[in-house]
Amino acid sequence: MSEAKALTKTNNDSKFRTIDLVFIAVCAALMAVCSWISIPTTVPFTLQTFAVFFAVYFLGGKKGTISVLIYILLGAVGVPVFAGFKGGFGALIGTTGGYIIGFIFSALVFWLLTSLLGRKLWVEIVAMVLGLLVCYAFGTVWFMVVYARTKDAITLATALSWCVFPFIIPDLAKIALALGLGKTLRKVIKW
Repeated sequence: MSEAKALTKTNNDSKFRTIDLVFIAVCAALMAVCSWISIPTTVPFTLQTFAVFFAVYFLGGKKGTISVLIYILLGAVGVPVFAGFKGGFGALIGTTGGYIIGFIFSALVFWLLTSLLGRKLWVEIVAMVLGLLVCYAFGTVWFMVVYARTKDAITLATALSWCVFPFIIPDLAKIALALGLGKTLRKVIKW
C-alpha cells in the first residue's frame, strides 16, 4: 500500500497540473510586459530581469526555466515580446540577443543551485546573483562578437561600460524586488 502511494506521488510530482501551466504562462506574459517597460540605450534598461528572477523564485527552478523558455520562443517566432516591442529571430541574433538567451542560463543556474542546496534564502540570493553574472558574461561576449561583425571591434572594457556596469545596481534592486514580491505571493497563493 505505501509503495502504491509513493509511486502515485512520484507520478503526480513529475506532471504539471493545470494551475502550474497557468502560472508558467502568466510569468512568461509578465516577462513580455516587463520588457516593454524600457529606457532605450545601447542595451535597453527594462524590467525583464525582475520578471525572470520573479518567475524562477515564484515557480521554482524547473517551472521558472520553462516559463523563460516559453517567453524566448514566443519572441523567436515573431511575437513582439522583447524590448521596444521587437520579436523574431533577428532580435535574438542582434547585439542584445545574448542577454535574452542569457536569461535561460540565469534560470538554469537558479534551478541547479536550489536543487543541490535547497530553497534557503541565502541559496536563492546566491543563485540569482550568479545567474545574473552568467547572463552578463554570455550577453557581453555575444554583444562584442555581433558588434564587431556589424560595426567595429570594441574592447571588453568598452562593452562592460555599455552593457554591464550601468545595470549592476538596478539589476540587484530587481533581484531584491523579485525576492520580496515572490516571497509575499508564495505565502498568499498556495497551489
